[in-house]
Amino acid sequence: MRGTRNGRCPTMGGMPIPGTPSRAQLVDHLVRTRIAGDVATPRENNLSHYRRLANGDRNYWFGLELGDRWADEQDVLAVMAERVGVNDDPEYRYGQDTIDPELTVDALDRMAARLRKAAAGRQRVLFATGHPGGLLDVHRATAAALRAAGCEIVVIPDGLQTSEGYVMQFADVAVLEHGATLWHTHSGEPMRAILTGLEHEGRPLPDLVVADHGWAGYAGQHGLDSVGYADCNDPALFLAESEGTVQVVVPLDDHVISPRYYDPMTAYLLAEAGLA
Repeated sequence: MRGTRNGRCPTMGGMPIPGTPSRAQLVDHLVRTRIAGDVATPRENNLSHYRRLANGDRNYWFGLELGDRWADEQDVLAVMAERVGVNDDPEYRYGQDTIDPELTVDALDRMAARLRKAAAGRQRVLFATGHPGGLLDVHRATAAALRAAGCEIVVIPDGLQTSEGYVMQFADVAVLEHGATLWHTHSGEPMRAILTGLEHEGRPLPDLVVADHGWAGYAGQHGLDSVGYADCNDPALFLAESEGTVQVVVPLDDHVISPRYYDPMTAYLLAEAGLA
């Protein structure tokens, strides 16, 4: 999560580049807009979240069942260094941390391959976000491209809610709503509500879930193909990817100063998936 409300000030990085970028252009754009490279999340915030996950705080498990497999904070750090590109030195406790933009684009390529498979099979795909302020339009554009390719975009049941609020669908993307506002959430409970609702209605579950946060984690834990996005201070999905519970996780800052900064990334993803 980003913004001055939690002590991190976003930095202007230039307007998004037009059209579909090459890999090199996208890497440059990710660094300039701080979607990757030197990101806004400080090192101490990253380590605090890794520690809380390791200590069993389920708010950081993102709908997954991690047991005691990740009870060592250093093991979590090692995975994050490998899959995200954060500093791998356990003695580095304060200051700037990083996301490797090459790892971001590598993961986009892997996600594109799974989207291409979904399009080829005209699969049922469910989209959801726990970070609507940053990623809603990334998911919306991907859903529109898959629908145009013949996929069924899953419509969620009506009347779903969790202890946090109502589970709704906006622009083909499932979100959590509370007090007429779209909410940020780590919880897997909204995805649980959707899957349970589909089962109660006798409808098939999705062939693929494209999401983030607990929506992606719970779907993967439930045995569905799940791909998504995660920030460098949100380790759970990367641990799940390392274990094969979630198929692909794209490392990025999930709430930079303008949602438009993600447009070139989305364009690259859809082009690589053959959906442009």
